[in-house]
Amino acid sequence: MPLNLRVLAPDKSVFDDKVEEVILPSTTGQLGILPGHISMVTAIEIGVLKIRIQGIWNSIALMGGFAEVESDEVTVLVNGAELGKNIDATSAEKELEEAKNKFSQISDEANSPEKIQAKERLEKANARLKATIS
Repeated sequence: MPLNLRVLAPDKSVFDDKVEEVILPSTTGQLGILPGHISMVTAIEIGVLKIRIQGIWNSIALMGGFAEVESDEVTVLVNGAELGKNIDATSAEKELEEAKNKFSQISDEANSPEKIQAKERLEKANARLKATIS
């Protein structure tokens, strides 16, 4: 009995299909979902969602949001998402290097808006690159 996974971003449906297993990047750590999982809602970090279809793992870069599990239906509502297979690894690496440089150039004032934005950009770039590898 498979899971039905839907990944929805504000501007599009990123993924909608049956899968064998889902690993979510929740705010409390990696969360594995198999058929028969209890109902739940969890916050999603910027990170990589992993899905297993016919024994093969695929990845989706997620930009934070929420996930709901209910009766073998997994719905992931996120601020943005991108299939790993659609991300150009070379441009993702370049984006990560630029984000690292920008982050390191900002003063160490922990809660400055610039530092927070730079950290989020770095996390997003890192998730995009990881999604190309996974």
